[in-house]
Amino acid sequence: MEELLKLVGNFGFPIVVSTYLLVRIEGKLNELSTSITELAKAIAVLEVKGEGRIL
Repeated sequence: MEELLKLVGNFGFPIVVSTYLLVRIEGKLNELSTSITELAKAIAVLEVKGEGRIL
């Protein structure tokens, strides 16, 4: 029983922290993906209008 408590104590905290960070990052990745999609659409509109000049 003591060994089990030691294992949970040693490995439980890193697992909890990792899960928390993954959940937080997932939301930010979704926002970033949406922003990239919107940016790609804006670039496509500029190219269609002929405003996509390369400097």
